[in-house]
Order: sequence, then structure tokens, then C-alpha cells
Amino acid sequence: MGEVYRARDTRLGRDVALKILPAEFSADPVRKQRFEQEAKTISSLNHPNICVLYDVGTQHGVDYLVMECVEGETLSQRLEKGPLPVDQVLKYGAQLADALDKAHRGGIVHRDLKPGNIMLTATGAKLLDFGLAKSAVPLVSATLTAAAPQPAPPTQVGTVVGTFQYMSPEQIDGEEIDGRSDIFSLGAVLYEMLSGIPAFHGQTIPQVINEILRHNPPPSPVPALDPLLRRCLAKQAAQRFQTMKEVRAALERVAQAAAGTTERSVAVLPFANRSADPEDECFSDGLADEIINALMRVPGLKVIARTSAFAFKGKQDDIRRIAEALGVENVLEGSVRRAGNRVRITVQLITAADGTHLWSERYDRELADIFAIQDDIAQAIATALRVTLAARPSDIQRHIPKLPAYEALLKGRYHMLRQVGRDERFKMYFEQAMALDPDYAEPHANLGLAHFLSAMIGSQSMQKTMPLVRAEAQQALSLDPSDAGPHFLLGSVAASYEYDWKTAAEHFTTAMAHRSSVSPETHWAYASFYLQPLGRFQEAVSEMERAVELDPLNVFWRGVLASHLTHAQLYDRAIEQAKEALEMDAASYVPHFTLGEAYATSGQWTKAIEALENAHRVMPHDGLVSGMFAGALARTGQKSRAEGLIQQMGEAPRPIFGRVFYHVLCGDTNAAADWYERAIDERDPFALVFASVPLTTDFRQSSRWPKLARMMNMPEQLAT
Repeated sequence: MGEVYRARDTRLGRDVALKILPAEFSADPVRKQRFEQEAKTISSLNHPNICVLYDVGTQHGVDYLVMECVEGETLSQRLEKGPLPVDQVLKYGAQLADALDKAHRGGIVHRDLKPGNIMLTATGAKLLDFGLAKSAVPLVSATLTAAAPQPAPPTQVGTVVGTFQYMSPEQIDGEEIDGRSDIFSLGAVLYEMLSGIPAFHGQTIPQVINEILRHNPPPSPVPALDPLLRRCLAKQAAQRFQTMKEVRAALERVAQAAAGTTERSVAVLPFANRSADPEDECFSDGLADEIINALMRVPGLKVIARTSAFAFKGKQDDIRRIAEALGVENVLEGSVRRAGNRVRITVQLITAADGTHLWSERYDRELADIFAIQDDIAQAIATALRVTLAARPSDIQRHIPKLPAYEALLKGRYHMLRQVGRDERFKMYFEQAMALDPDYAEPHANLGLAHFLSAMIGSQSMQKTMPLVRAEAQQALSLDPSDAGPHFLLGSVAASYEYDWKTAAEHFTTAMAHRSSVSPETHWAYASFYLQPLGRFQEAVSEMERAVELDPLNVFWRGVLASHLTHAQLYDRAIEQAKEALEMDAASYVPHFTLGEAYATSGQWTKAIEALENAHRVMPHDGLVSGMFAGALARTGQKSRAEGLIQQMGEAPRPIFGRVFYHVLCGDTNAAADWYERAIDERDPFALVFASVPLTTDFRQSSRWPKLARMMNMPEQLAT
């Protein structure tokens, strides 16, 4: 593509790299276009691990670039001396992943990542030569905004560009590519850095191509990195990491494990109620819940969610077993005794491995001091675990609620978490808290969440409920702008009710800004209502994996994760995850359903029918279960039984989308489209959740799909 010289910029007194395109190449419009593209590409990127472009121009008919002169050696030169130490591979790999993440977020795919285009300097790795870079639609962008259409690239589909030894399978086949192709190339580079030999090699180019398309490299010399490398080098793009941000995070986790600096973790068990009045249980539960919320503000601390931590309520399990089940190093337990206006709280932080007490304390104070006690406990835990409790912004004063309002909030939360969809006493208590303290944001945030959960389980209609969710979330933010929590509710409303992708992206960006304090509900909503409809399945899987990590005993999260794995075409993992959830609770219909979905999507219809029949037995009136079950029966020739199920569903099933699934599986496109349109009109959330999944691929090729996609304001590339 050009020749590079070391040169001296006499005006600024610095050495530079001067890249020129020979005169005969300048006469070639295609080559010149690529040369100009490289200049524009590099100039749009500003990253410490990407070479800097200083100037571009033409003199005497010769095109040139003036670039940063990078001192060091290429990775190719370094590899001539043998493999690199593991710590250097992890360091350089994370830097390259971060640089490529920057490029991908700008819609730029490198397409020629190889050791010769990587410089190793005194400060780290430097990515060079974007000569074959391509502006492309960021199908799996690491940003939270919906992908906008990009100008058509000059290279036509079917044209192979790059260096064969490091090309992805789709690049070799001349297919349209995105950032996942660079992920494959980075995997090949990392493998060579570790082993000293290329991941794919042969005597001829056809032999190399055959290796890339059909074979996997031998295990690397570093077993801890093999899972990461295998995922980068997966033949199918959907099986790889979906963003460079994920690759960087995975490399950093390996580095942390190697350095013994793994993420700190704690589970807060429900506090025992030692009061004479059993009604004080909601107070003791609420206190533990408040401490969980406070600890979630600690960067670098994994805090197990309430659902899983409270699974051990009233049980005398061994601390080691509890910690192992929850995947934590430390456990906080305590008790609460309330008498009149006095409260006695005893707490101890225990290291699970050996049962030693890291810290313990007893608080015997006035009930009015409860908020100071909560802060003291959170700070003491952070100190004991050697992490830092995040401070609130100095310009935002914390509202100290009135004690009666706080007690009403705890009662409302107690009933919401136990009886949502079946008992609406939570609404009475939340409204009581609002009346007692109009400046208190938490009752509004909790009532918004309760309405949202009621809509998701189908006990209330979306049309009735989502405006209430929005109003309560907005009121909560007006009273406490520093709380990112309500933004996930507003993002969910914008996506699933208003089909407003731009607003949804803005709210989810804010909600996800501080990853350590993101709740499992936020990970779920972001994955299900934003990432998944846009076809960003692997990112959705990552979010649900984090939800399960934070709430490991929550069977619903595991069932949803199984569904997301199916949509990412990771069928074996989906089936495994659904079965693990069923081992935890065979009476839950969600993992039965998602197991059936995994079998159906992968074409295992007999097993799909068995799993869906189990789901139907547990939840016979759920329209989604009945619809997919009937469709699977019809697909295998059991028409009369399928029609009987449809008759039982009637003309107003809940959710409506079950009828869509039935007609899709029967191949009745028009009926499926009619029901789909009705589902959209009534804002059935599953119309969005299943908009881009593999099971509806054939349906989306029909002439009816573009209208439906436009009704949901789907991005252009998903509407055609």
C-alpha cells in the first residue's frame, strides 16, 4: 500500500514517520481511495495505543501521511526471539483490545490485524496501519446506542482483503464483516504471542485457509487462557466475544486471577428478628436490604442480591456451604431487637474459608439513629474488605427520611418482594410513605418497580401500567437525581412501551454507568428489552451472566439466561443452564419453557415437546407456553392436540405473543403477522423480546415483516 520513511519535521523539531503512496499508485483510483481512507480513519481515532496522524497532503503528485514515529520493534520482530511472558501478553492484549474497541465504537473495522501491524514500545503496544480499515455498521457495537446506517464501503462483498494467516472465516469467505472479525484476528495474535507459532499455518495459502475454516489450533502453553482463546477463535462470529470491550474485560480477569487480586465479594444474610413482635420481621429484613443497597455502591465489591441471600432465611446452614452456593468469600450476618424507641443490632462479618470474624459490632441506640447505623456498618465492611465506599457527589445532599415514612417503605418493600402480582398491600404502604415524607424518593422508585414487575408477569396490562412506571421513576429522579436506579425503569418504558431506542439508550447508559452498583433487574432489562431486540445477543448473554452471578439462586434469571444463550445460538450452554435451574426448582415453569425453546430452536422437536409439556403442566394458562407447545405439536404432526390447546387459549391469550409463536411454527405467515400486529398494538413485551431471535428467522423474510419492524421503530438493518 505504500512506503514508510523516518523523517525530520524541521518546523516542530521532531522525528516523524512519513508514509507515501508511489506515483504509479496515485493514478489508481481504488488504491488512492484506500490511501485517503486510511488518513481519514486514523485521524478520527484518538487513543494511546493507536498511532497518531499529524498531517496529510499531496506534493509533486505524491500523496503522503505524516504520522507519529513509534520507537520500538514490531511484534513480528519480537516473536523471532520466541514467545512472550504471560504478563506481557495480558498487558499488550488488553491494550490492543481497548484500542480496537475505540475503533469499533466509531464504526471502523481494522481487517488486517497481525504482528507486523503492532509495535511494542517502552509504554506498551501500538496499533499501526489502518490501510485496509473499513467503515461498517457496528452490528455489535460496545456503545449503548442503536446502530445507525453507515455509507456503503468501497470494498464489495466477496472481495478478500487482509493477511490470510490472521483472517476470520467470514473474511476469507468474502462475507460482510463487523468487529467480531477483528476479535478472531486478535485471538490468533494472542495465541502466537503465547506459543511462538501461528495459530493457523501451512505450506501454501490453501492449506492455511483450510486450517482456519475447519480446524482449531492445539491448546496454548497457558491453560488459563485457553477458554478465552477458544472463544475468540470460534468459527462462527456469534460464538465469539461480541465486543472488544468483553475481550479486554476477560483478559483483565485472567490478569487479576494471576496476581491474586480477584474481585472482593460478600453476601448479606437476612437479619434475625429478635423482637417480641413478629411484625418487626419486615424491619429486620429491611435493614439487611438497606445494607445490601449501600454496599452495592462500593466499586470492585460483588454483593449478592437479596433473592439469593434471603434463600437461607430461617435455616441453620454452615457458613462455608452458604458462601459456596452464593460464590462469595465473606458473609455478613446479624440480628435485630427492637423495643419501643430503642434498637439493638448485632452484626459480624465472617470469612467463609476458615470461619474467622473479620469484624463484629453491637449497636444499642435510639431508633432515630438507624440511618447512621446503616452507614457505620457499610463503612466498617468496606474497611474490613479493604475497598472504598463510594461517596455521594458533594453537590447533592442526602435526604434523611422521616422515621414513620421509612418504616412504611420497609413494609411496602417486604410485601412487594413476597407478593408482587398477588397482593397489592405494597402500594398502600408506599403511598403512605409518600404522604408521610413528600421529599422521600425511595417510595416512588419502589412503586415504579412494583408496577413494572406486575406488568412483566402479566398481572396488569402494559397500557395501564407503563405510564405509572414512568411517572413514579421520573418523580424519584426529581427528588434524588444521584440515584441511577430509576433510569433502568425509564429505559425499559422507552424501549418496550414507546419503542424509542434513542431515549432507551440514554437511560440504560446512565443506569449501567457504574457497573459495580448495577442490580440484576437492570442487567435483565437492558439485555431483554434493548440488546436482544437489536440482535446483540452475545452482549445480552454477558448481561444475564452478570445477573446470575449477582443472584445465583434466582431460578428466573437462570431461565432467562438459557433463553438468551439460545438466541446467541449457544444451544449446548442454553440446555445446560436450563437444566441447572430445574435442579434448583423443578416447579418453576420458566426453565422448562426456555429448555423447550432451546430444543425447538436447535431442531430437537421431541425433546422440545417434552420440556414444553412440563412447562404447560406447571403454568397451564400462560399464553406463551401454550402457543409454543401447540406449535411444536403441530410441527411434529400432532395437529388435533395442537388445535385443542389453541382453543383453550381463546381469542385473548396472555401473553398474546403465544399465538404468534404458534402460527410461526405452523408456517402460517399471515396469521402470525396479524397476531404480531395485535401484540405490538397492545404492547405485549414479548413482541420486542422475540423480535430478532433465530426461531422467527424465516418469518422475518416475509413481506409482512418490514411493516411490523417499522411499528417498533427497529433500526433499518433489522427491518429488512
